[in-house]
Amino acid sequence: MTIQLDRPTEVTVRKVGGRIGAVVEGVRLDGDLDPATVADVRSALLEHKVLFFRGQHHLDDDAQIAFAEQLGPLTTAHPTVNTGSARVLSVKATRGMAANSWHTDVTFVDRVPAISVLRAVTLPAYGGTTNWANTVTAYESLPEPLQHLVDHLWAVHTNAYDYARDTESGKDEEDSAFGREEFESTYYETEHPVVRVHPETGDRSLVLGHFVKKFVGLNSSESMALFKVLQDRVTKLENTVRWTWEPGDVAMWDNRATQHYAVADFDTQPREMRRITVAGDVPVSVDGRRSIVVAGDAGEYASIDHLIT
Repeated sequence: MTIQLDRPTEVTVRKVGGRIGAVVEGVRLDGDLDPATVADVRSALLEHKVLFFRGQHHLDDDAQIAFAEQLGPLTTAHPTVNTGSARVLSVKATRGMAANSWHTDVTFVDRVPAISVLRAVTLPAYGGTTNWANTVTAYESLPEPLQHLVDHLWAVHTNAYDYARDTESGKDEEDSAFGREEFESTYYETEHPVVRVHPETGDRSLVLGHFVKKFVGLNSSESMALFKVLQDRVTKLENTVRWTWEPGDVAMWDNRATQHYAVADFDTQPREMRRITVAGDVPVSVDGRRSIVVAGDAGEYASIDHLIT
């Protein structure tokens, strides 16, 4: 499907997957987009969950920040990791490692980010693709008994996890994009509803991914078994899209309605991506309860004052 938007420069939104993903053409990303174009991009994002923009070679860190600021207040680069910029998270890998496990960004804090904007800086000659999964359609496709179960289920999320455990290679933290010691330098633990109500669309989506430690009220073995059942639904191939990066590419995704996975299949080639993050809200369950902070204060990472009414 191609949607033509009435703009001075023709803009098209073209689906690349049945459940998730669209390519946007005719938009030059910068900080001076007209409000109507920004609104159309946001509308397309809410519908397709992840958008891809080709040919954005002009972008640098400042222009990427300026574009993202039109979508909402920004977070700091990361709650614990310092890559040299207040707003830009540089994700580098040189030994075939990336964030190669399914996750939703930063769910170990209460204020889960809303939108991420990722720019390709250095790409390997092969490999290094990224996959996204739609956590809304994952919920909608659950059998009714499972929906009833997860509607009232909560999970503990934490940043104190074994990064190497989630990689196929099992190598030590030197291979990962971030050292484990830095990643866990401040301990965060949050209880989130497994099903959150999206603050803009009202859709229900699953809040899972590799930061889940256990489900509230279940023991470790029960949590592990149920997590696999639910996570497998999220990452079913029909529910995903896989993107092969080219120079000048930018991807943006709705972090409240997706998981993603960077594939570590590029051997020893360098790969660098730079991410800007738009602040989000505290997830709300289907019965109106908000996520609960167990440990850690994310106030310096992202403000939610603008969302409190």
